Amino acid sequence: HYAEKCGLCIGCSPSPQDDLAPLELQFHSLDFRNVLHWKHPHKAVKNLTYSVQHKIYGDKEWTNSEHCQGIRLLECDLSQATSDPREWYYARVRSLSSEGFSSWVLSHRFYPQWETNFSPPQIKVTVTGRIISVQIRPPRTPLQGQRGSRIRVTKLQKLTFRIYLIHNDVEEEVYETDSCSKELVIEGLRPKTTYCLQAVSVTPRSGRKSLRSLSTCISTH
Repeated sequence: HYAEKCGLCIGCSPSPQDDLAPLELQFHSLDFRNVLHWKHPHKAVKNLTYSVQHKIYGDKEWTNSEHCQGIRLLECDLSQATSDPREWYYARVRSLSSEGFSSWVLSHRFYPQWETNFSPPQIKVTVTGRIISVQIRPPRTPLQGQRGSRIRVTKLQKLTFRIYLIHNDVEEEVYETDSCSKELVIEGLRPKTTYCLQAVSVTPRSGRKSLRSLSTCISTH
């Protein structure tokens, strides 16, 4: 009766641990480097640590995310655990303080193939007379191949590369090549003229574009 008179609801108040649950879980993905980010809870507590788990959509069991148990960071690199770009994934995070564990907080359902952004390709430019040759190197994922080198994003995602040829900071021509072409040859240029080139990665299905690369400038002979 005392609880009713005083307006108390026994068992209804949130536990103090849930004041410590992490906030705003969000995957950020660039070149299939899939990193889960979150924010500190509103309640400030010293010595707060976080633990992360992940699973493939449809699986019943959660897996502890390696290197992300009892961490103080506000992020966890899940690239290896989410390495198949055609799978859907979930992650969840909880905090631990002297008061105990918070509840688990669930991420959105993450689909790498749709959600990753790409860097522009690297380009190496050489000139012969009035011909410019552009060597195109696709960005690389954090995943390692059999020989230990990092896998190119084009092994996991079809891309095209757009090369912008700029003259006098105004005139601009656009060339497009698929990811199988390692080199673009631009002919018929003006002699003794400086051209600058920038590159962009394009996802053909969605039309999403990367930022432009820094300019690489070269002069014809």
